[in-house]
Amino acid sequence: MSLLSGARRIVVKVGSSLVTNEGRGVDAEAIANWSRQLAALAAEGRELVMVSSGAIAEGMKRLGWATRPKELHELQAAAAVGQMGLAQMYESQLRAHGLASAQVLLTHADLADRERYLNARSTLLTLLAHRVLPVINENDTVVNDEIKFGDNDTLGALVANLVEADALVILTDQRGLYSADPRKDPAARFVDIATAGDPELERMAGGAGSSLGRGGMLTKILAAKRAAGSGAGTIIAWGREPDVLLRLACGEAIGTALHAATPKLTARKQWMVDHLQLRGAVKVDAGAAAKLRDEGKSLLPIGVVEVQGGFHRGDVIAVQTTEGVELARGLANYSASEARLIARKPSSEFEGVLGYAAEPELIHRDNLVLR
Repeated sequence: MSLLSGARRIVVKVGSSLVTNEGRGVDAEAIANWSRQLAALAAEGRELVMVSSGAIAEGMKRLGWATRPKELHELQAAAAVGQMGLAQMYESQLRAHGLASAQVLLTHADLADRERYLNARSTLLTLLAHRVLPVINENDTVVNDEIKFGDNDTLGALVANLVEADALVILTDQRGLYSADPRKDPAARFVDIATAGDPELERMAGGAGSSLGRGGMLTKILAAKRAAGSGAGTIIAWGREPDVLLRLACGEAIGTALHAATPKLTARKQWMVDHLQLRGAVKVDAGAAAKLRDEGKSLLPIGVVEVQGGFHRGDVIAVQTTEGVELARGLANYSASEARLIARKPSSEFEGVLGYAAEPELIHRDNLVLR
């Protein structure tokens, strides 16, 4: 059975060579094909995120450059030019198949910073809730060597972690992983299934990919390992396989399936339970404690009676009873100073107190684990 058959939230990453037809410009036919499949999956109630390479390759084509530049400012210029055509193509093809879309550009700094991480997560989850398909790319026009993801395989894994995807699909110009390079070793065997993070997979993975992109098979293996950290399995498959996404969703085994050793919910909760650097705590009244413990509800500021520490939005904090017994821990949607201002208040008063209204919860139930 395919990793996609039971997946509700799926991140699909496509590489430059597929998107731009080996550098000849944005491939309208290929993007239309994926858009048709994504629309069919969305009609089944699945939530989908697209991570697409191709901006630099499309920019090179529009600028008349035959080889990928090495200078950072030239790469950034190519990305700026190419991003226009890439976004336009996805928007038009997805719209033709009844899907609304949004362009989201990310840098490593967006996901390394606690507050920006939560902001990006909130934006993506809001788009999904409104049945809008995010098309994500690295913001190559502003990145430098210190903040580049380095390849969109890594970006795909980070996005899978960000939105807590059930599965990551990496569509590439290769069938999947082999035990050795099949072009050099006739005895190389195809790896149809394995566990993400197995060190043997990194040994099997070959070197660089095409001249258009930066991701070889090794980056895909490492991306699968990263995605597995939040419990997401990864499939690496040939992007031009007919109806590849639909067939995977129906349970067909295509490409290399790399299963996560730890289930999604267990992985997330284990991370929060083991988080040693708690930045603070909130004490809650008996009513809020009962809703958390017995009803699985989110923590609302109206139930908070005391705020301790100097935590920031996105920090892991403890939730305690008025006696100081830890009930739970989770990711704070507000800083300590903001939490003190909205404690004991309903969400309708947040804007008047803070000057803006963000999430109604101090800690959403999806980001909270009982102790």
